[in-house]
Amino acid sequence: MARWTAFPYDTADYSYDAAALKKQWARLHSGDVEPLPKDDKVLAAWALFHAGKFQEAYDAGLKAGGAGVTVANKAQCIYANYLEKSEKAKLEMFLEAAERAEKQQAAEPKNPNAWYWQAYAIGRYGQGISVAKALAQGLGAKVKSALETTIELAPKHADAHIALGAFHAEVIDKVGKLLGKTQGADAATGMKLFKQASKLNPGSAIAMVEYANGLVMLEGDKRMAEAEQLYADAAACKPMDAMERLDVEMAKAELEE
Repeated sequence: MARWTAFPYDTADYSYDAAALKKQWARLHSGDVEPLPKDDKVLAAWALFHAGKFQEAYDAGLKAGGAGVTVANKAQCIYANYLEKSEKAKLEMFLEAAERAEKQQAAEPKNPNAWYWQAYAIGRYGQGISVAKALAQGLGAKVKSALETTIELAPKHADAHIALGAFHAEVIDKVGKLLGKTQGADAATGMKLFKQASKLNPGSAIAMVEYANGLVMLEGDKRMAEAEQLYADAAACKPMDAMERLDVEMAKAELEE
C-alpha cells in the first residue's frame, strides 16, 4: 500500500499511553460511544489513531481483528476525508471501508459503529461522485438506513445524529424539498438531529461545523450569522486528539472563506 500523507501538525499533545488513554477514553469517544476495548492490541491501535498515526492505526487495527476493525475503518475514513490528496484514492478508501464495515455488521449486527462507518464511508463517497448521482444509485437510502440503525443501537451516538442531520440537509440542498421527500429527507428532522447532537456532545467542533453547514443549506443567508458563530465556537475548541485537531482546522478554514 502506498504511504499515506503524514498528519501535518504537532502530535505531542495527542500521544497517550495505555493508562492515559483509558483515563481519557470517555471524553475521546463521546462522539462515537465506542466501548473501551478489552484487547490491549486494539487499545494500542486506538492510541496510534488518536496520535494521528492513521496508517499505523489502520494496519494495527486490521492485524488485531475483532474490535480492531472499527479502528481501521475510522482511521481510513478520517484520513481519506481530511488528508488524502488523490480523489481516486480517496473514493477507493471509502468504498473499501464501507465494504469492511458491512462484513463487520454480518459478524456483529448489534455493533453500532459497524453501521456508522459504513454510512460515513458511503456518504463521503457519495459527496465525491456528486450527491445527485449517489441518490440515483440508491446510496442515500443505504446511508439513511445505516445511520438510523446506529442510533437505534446507540441512542447517545452523537456522530450518527450529526451525519443523519447532514444527510437530510444535503439531500434537500442538492435536489430540493420536493425531490428530497422521495429520499426521506426532511428539513425539520435534520434540524432536530443537529440540536440533539449538540446536546449529546456539546464540546464537539465537528458537531458545530456540520450544524453550521446544515443551517446554511436548509435556511440560507438568514441563518448565516448564526452559522458563523458556530464556526467561531468550533475554531476555539481545544482538540484532544488528531481527529479533533483536523475538525478545528476545518472550522478555522470556514471562517477565513
